[in-house]
Amino acid sequence: MPVKNRFAELHGDITEWRRDIHAHPEILYETHRTSALVAEKLEAFGCDEVVTGIGRTGVVGVIKGKATGSGKVIGLRADMDALPIHEATGVDYASKTPGAMHACGHDGHTAMLLGAARYLAETRNFDGTVVVIFQPAEEGGAGGKAMCDDGMMERFGIQEVYGMHNWPGRPVGSFAIRPGAFFAATDQFDIEITGKGGHAAKPQETVDPTVMAAHMVTMLQTIASRNADPVDQVVVSVTSFQTSSNAFNVIPQSVHLRGTVRTMSTEMRDLAESRLRAISEHVAAGFGGQAEVTYHRGYPVMVNHEEQTDFAASVAAKVSGDCAEAPLVMGGEDFAFMLEERPGAYILVGNGDTAMVHNPDYNFNDEAIPAGCSWWAGIVEERMPA
Repeated sequence: MPVKNRFAELHGDITEWRRDIHAHPEILYETHRTSALVAEKLEAFGCDEVVTGIGRTGVVGVIKGKATGSGKVIGLRADMDALPIHEATGVDYASKTPGAMHACGHDGHTAMLLGAARYLAETRNFDGTVVVIFQPAEEGGAGGKAMCDDGMMERFGIQEVYGMHNWPGRPVGSFAIRPGAFFAATDQFDIEITGKGGHAAKPQETVDPTVMAAHMVTMLQTIASRNADPVDQVVVSVTSFQTSSNAFNVIPQSVHLRGTVRTMSTEMRDLAESRLRAISEHVAAGFGGQAEVTYHRGYPVMVNHEEQTDFAASVAAKVSGDCAEAPLVMGGEDFAFMLEERPGAYILVGNGDTAMVHNPDYNFNDEAIPAGCSWWAGIVEERMPA
């Protein structure tokens, strides 16, 4: 099952959809134009049911096969939201919204799933039902969780769910996947450090929170180097260091640290949080100050299910000739919430030699469209053969 001829025929149309979405990026749950465009096209394709407003601005389309006796129902998910980045690509279809751009390729994901939906609605060469899922707010808004919390899996009877992400640096249209933990849990922390401010010429009369914070930043790195098993994965990054004063001659009253923790297991996630709290509080206390830690658990570890991963890889290999083993990714992905609800798998499709995602020079590679569409169609037709 190589790239399907129909997607070569539809390539121009799908590219046009993608570039239109690219030119009109929408952030988090504000995907009103994109959601309306998706719903309009699904209706035009002849989907049996199109439902909007799931997870606030999510869209779901239902396509029944020529036969439904198998009772199987498969979900295919694409994300629709953009990022708060000012685009620097200079392409003629660049973002028309200042400060927003499709810097992660969700425009491509949405367009490819629309292409697959059109093909599947035309052919219906499968025994079962496919549910195409268009999700808002992947970029930090937990739109996948919102759709699940709205009862999407139960409402549409979804039994398995599959997702895809483009990947710069891999050959265009090639695939990579791995079973088990794949994308990291993404947590955030705020540490408010309080001391006693005063004149910089009289440090002995102060309790200096800047010194506390400096020690804390260094000590937090021991979570990875001295608390974690060396074969486990954990990243602790302090990304913001702000004092309550910016004067040259003032020792501030407080310092605010912010950052992120990335882990690949529940056990490591628990360890990282407990050690971060203990280190922060005890370092501050040792200097005579205080530290208040606010720890927010974000996306969980995204875990591919073994059987579905093997199947997804076999479909990918038929499309492109091979499917490589993907590396662990310390970035987060809220498809994790859907994989907690149902078995499934998430795969990477090559975007070629392009800028990395979340970069103002990034652009989705339209040459990946036929492979991506063929993979989604193959998941349906091979998992639910007519």
